[in-house]
Amino acid sequence: MSEQPTDPPLRAALDRELAALKDGVLQLGDMTSEAIARAMQSLLNRDTVLAQEIVADDAAINAKRFDIEEESLSLIATQQPAAGDLRAVVAAMNMVGDLERMGDHAAGIATIVLRMEEKEQIEIPLGLSSMFEKTNEMLQRALNAYTQDDAAMAHQVASMDDEIDKIYKKLFRGLMEFIAEQPQMTTGGLYLLFAGHNLERIADRSTNLAERVIFLGSGKMQELNPEADEARMS
Repeated sequence: MSEQPTDPPLRAALDRELAALKDGVLQLGDMTSEAIARAMQSLLNRDTVLAQEIVADDAAINAKRFDIEEESLSLIATQQPAAGDLRAVVAAMNMVGDLERMGDHAAGIATIVLRMEEKEQIEIPLGLSSMFEKTNEMLQRALNAYTQDDAAMAHQVASMDDEIDKIYKKLFRGLMEFIAEQPQMTTGGLYLLFAGHNLERIADRSTNLAERVIFLGSGKMQELNPEADEARMS
């Protein structure tokens, strides 16, 4: 017995809900990207007012994530999507979780700005600025890959993570040497190292986004950077 075709009105309704779900993910992506950029701006400028705003605004990112997850569950319950449609919903739910955590990392950088004492505010290493630029590019490419359903671009995102890891290792060694030479600046040096760690984690989560894009097309989860959880300072 042949499979019955999907009722066109039902198909159109499902397509509208899937499109709205994707738009919601991209909106959250924009919110998260802006939070990261503002967090770095607050760090570079020692702007505690902006840092306070970023920490407060993290609640909006959290709320957006939960709204999208509720919409996803409602779509599954009411539309009962199958195959590729279900993959789209599952991918969206996973992606908003990663985006929300990136927002937490941005708030973490802003918190550093609020905690750094004036006497310990050392010059921002070039490696930290470089990490931000490349991490931001990585996130934007991941979102573009999702927008365009581009698996090849998703693979490119993963390859960028290796470069960010190398910069982070160099930053780590440089700050450790700085702290050894100027122990009175230990707290400030560790805060900057923590800022770098937050950026490095954002890059890892951008790789997660890229993995979901590939999952959308292939139906298979593929770990693009299988050594990402190994000891990073080796």
